[in-house]
Amino acid sequence: MIKVDISNIWGELSLRDLLSIESELSAAHMTVSERSGAGSEYLGWMELPDRAPTAEHMRILAAAHQIRQTSDVLVVVGIGGSYLGARAVIELLQGKNRNLRRGKGDPQIFFAGNSLSTRAWNELMRLLEGKDFSVCVISKSGTTLESAIAFRNLKWMLERRYGTAQAKRRIYAVTDKTKGALRQMADEEGWESFVIPGDVGGRFSVLTPVGLLPMAVAGIDIVAVLRGAAKAKKEYDLRSFENPVWLYAAVRNLMLRQGKAIELLCAFEPDFSVMGSWWQQLFGESEGKDGKGLFPACAAFTADLHSLGQLVQDGQRNLFETMLRFDPPKLRCTVVSDLKDLDGLNYLAGKTLDHVQEQAYLGTMAAHADGGCPVIAIDCGPVTDESVGELIWFFELSCAVSAYLLGVNPFDQPGVEAYKKNMLQLLGKPGM
Repeated sequence: MIKVDISNIWGELSLRDLLSIESELSAAHMTVSERSGAGSEYLGWMELPDRAPTAEHMRILAAAHQIRQTSDVLVVVGIGGSYLGARAVIELLQGKNRNLRRGKGDPQIFFAGNSLSTRAWNELMRLLEGKDFSVCVISKSGTTLESAIAFRNLKWMLERRYGTAQAKRRIYAVTDKTKGALRQMADEEGWESFVIPGDVGGRFSVLTPVGLLPMAVAGIDIVAVLRGAAKAKKEYDLRSFENPVWLYAAVRNLMLRQGKAIELLCAFEPDFSVMGSWWQQLFGESEGKDGKGLFPACAAFTADLHSLGQLVQDGQRNLFETMLRFDPPKLRCTVVSDLKDLDGLNYLAGKTLDHVQEQAYLGTMAAHADGGCPVIAIDCGPVTDESVGELIWFFELSCAVSAYLLGVNPFDQPGVEAYKKNMLQLLGKPGM
């Protein structure tokens, strides 16, 4: 079980503060488990770990095998929840440089349709030169502008490179079961398709084919990921402060009530960065409404200690940190000795790099807490397929409980449509 340590929040909060919110926490957790709150029609993500392995998962694995055998590259087309979860898991488990020296049998995976940048598109075109590729397009509607433009152009490329018939065998659609433009295209063109359950919103969809198909193509054991989430589902149904979900949801809401408007999620692993972006969408879209919500920000330590560290240590006291720690990998790196010792590091000779990082973690946490920035410490254990499934479930359940504790619907996002409406009007879309 993930461990949440709140010893570095005392002084800002008291035990009395924590106990005062217990009944609210219990009610919020019950609202989630009994599906009795606003947006409860989108709680289908709670059943996802119980569905493995299913015929749908076997189809995902078969499709992933086909892609791995025929393609040097898989291009995943999607934006927001349609790509962040998959990319987050792949990079956390395999590293942000996983695409180097990969090809058929273990393809590169690139993500498109998440911007309107010409430079990003041109770079993708260079990366696809001379390579066999397939496309996984992910969208409930098929009309989200960024993804729809990218997919239209990639489909055109596939048809000209392989011919219309062969191109159809290289397109995989993940979309709604019955409705939407992408569902219509998939049915008419005969593409292999997978279903996004109608009761699962985008930012909670990482354990559906949205996340599972790209993960499987990357060689990740999706059954183990689901097993980790299923284990967490059982363990985190505990209704007390022994539940790390309760501790995390309670403290972040109490911090907001104390005027801490920003939560800075920090990890000492560079490969966690996209997982941080997934967390940012999860909590930002779920809680940021009705004039409420913490601002979710992310940082990668120790690198960002050399840019944000000064502000966190001595800046405005309007934030708190949630600091994640992972167990070191089995393959260790040792600091070597140097005869001249001009850099003065021989005192570290023979020590492992993870030992040095652990001291940086402990020293940073103590310094920030002493400087008036409270720190929630989360020990995530090892980085494995199963533990990542647990981490996903921990954050998803924490988010739902926290949002209900805040008094908002965790599963809608009415504000997202404002920029889209303005953009489409400026582009001259008919009917706008």
